[in-house]
Amino acid sequence: MDFFEGVFGLFIMMLCFAIWILPILLIAVSDKTSGKEKFAWILATIFITWFAWVFYLLLAPIKEPERYRRRYY
Repeated sequence: MDFFEGVFGLFIMMLCFAIWILPILLIAVSDKTSGKEKFAWILATIFITWFAWVFYLLLAPIKEPERYRRRYY
């Protein structure tokens, strides 16, 4: 019985880790932000967890990327 408890415990720990790392991976592959802003969102997600990821989905990008800013004179 101890073997199955250990395997079950390991499975639960791996599942929790996967759930914890999911927002970080989603931000890392996202095209919404880049550079320092993406790094800041990842750090916020690491330290504030899921709340920062929800804010990322709602607020990112903080600044418009250069490709969307066009000046017409």
